[in-house]
Amino acid sequence: MIVSDKGRRALNEGAFIVIDMGKSLSKVSLWDRAGRRLDARARPNAVAGAVLDVAGISRWLVEALGAWAAHPVEAIVPVGHGAGVAALRDGALAFAPLDYEAAIPTDAMARYRAARDPFGVTGSPALPHGLNLGALLWSLEEQGALAGTTLLPWAQYWAWFLSGVAVSEVSSLGCHTDLWEPAAGGFSPLAKRMGWAAQFAPLAHAGDVVGMLKPEIAAATGLSPQVRVLAGVHDSNAALHGARGFAEIADHEATVLSTGTWFVAMRRAQRSAPVLPEGRDCLVNVDVEGRAAPSARFMGGREIEIAADGAAVDALAEQAELIAAVPELLANGAMLLPTLAPGCGPFPDHAARWIGEPDDRRAAACLYAALVADASLDLIGARETLLVEGRFAGAQVFVRALAALRPDMRVMVADGPGDAAFGALRLANPGLVPSAELRQVEPLAGDLSAFRARWRMETAP
Repeated sequence: MIVSDKGRRALNEGAFIVIDMGKSLSKVSLWDRAGRRLDARARPNAVAGAVLDVAGISRWLVEALGAWAAHPVEAIVPVGHGAGVAALRDGALAFAPLDYEAAIPTDAMARYRAARDPFGVTGSPALPHGLNLGALLWSLEEQGALAGTTLLPWAQYWAWFLSGVAVSEVSSLGCHTDLWEPAAGGFSPLAKRMGWAAQFAPLAHAGDVVGMLKPEIAAATGLSPQVRVLAGVHDSNAALHGARGFAEIADHEATVLSTGTWFVAMRRAQRSAPVLPEGRDCLVNVDVEGRAAPSARFMGGREIEIAADGAAVDALAEQAELIAAVPELLANGAMLLPTLAPGCGPFPDHAARWIGEPDDRRAAACLYAALVADASLDLIGARETLLVEGRFAGAQVFVRALAALRPDMRVMVADGPGDAAFGALRLANPGLVPSAELRQVEPLAGDLSAFRARWRMETAP
């Protein structure tokens, strides 16, 4: 294996691995002690019917970890999306975890909706399919599938896969699950009534070492059996934790907009937040310390993909072309109205349609995402500083349109790693300071205020 200069430094200094199990992609990244990303790999997750592709991801993960056996890895930190739950029985998966987009029977969902706690208790809005973990558990309970099982969130499943130790973690339990009561700092009344609170594995802090690498995983990957495995963290909360490494964010009033399949805005509020509307995909997330974080979300990556016919909008080489397409879109009033992910986002019941649909829809898809993000940020009272991180931080039309739409905020991106993986890395190395610098985004030229006014008029009930 050829080792780069950075790799040689890692061999001398130690290294960390972050695994990030998202909805669309599974990712692993190798980091040195100074917070430099040395290598990364990704795998599109296979569509496995009504269940998550656990077997395929597991095989790929072992192979990917094996590629870094020459590095003295000290710890592995799991990251996962917030709508997956695993059930263990007799030391193994009782069944493959359900995909949150799989349909739940209508009658079962109706019974669940009648039983769930009010939004004011959990901060979890009623979401479609299995986006509320409580709905998945309810359906499984009615099938008799949960008897004798230990439950753990998706990120912590991968901690168990690697270490054999089952734990739960607050940021994973406190993200639109219906299972957590943020004000009380404990399981929700529903979770207690149903007995699920008692079935979840014991709570651990996201940065706790839960165990060492299992001997069979160490043997299969070539990594040391002394590699520590941390409890892990919810993906959007990992991004928030990473952002707090920047002095400009830290404990100041700021909002982090994490972009991937989902766009999730999480506010670190120094002032009181507005009353969150229940029906517009606002929620109360819980950070790694158990503190409430007013949040809003929409399925931005999925919607961009649909609107742009699968064409990439974040490729560096195409940014100038996409920026150049914006004046014509504004002049013609070409716009996409929400929503391409029914039931999600700030306009969950609005029927998507184009006004003046352009031949090349990539730039228009980015403008659309900026308009939806702007509406979501208004709902949580975002102010002062906004950090956009993740895949679409590189989509210039999106971030520059957002800066133009929110002139009273500093819209920032990081020139270097500062994403969810970096936030996870800070759990393993709490004193780590980002090597990247924040850069303020230049607003997009043109009259976006008039464009927004027309767009919002078209989206009004």
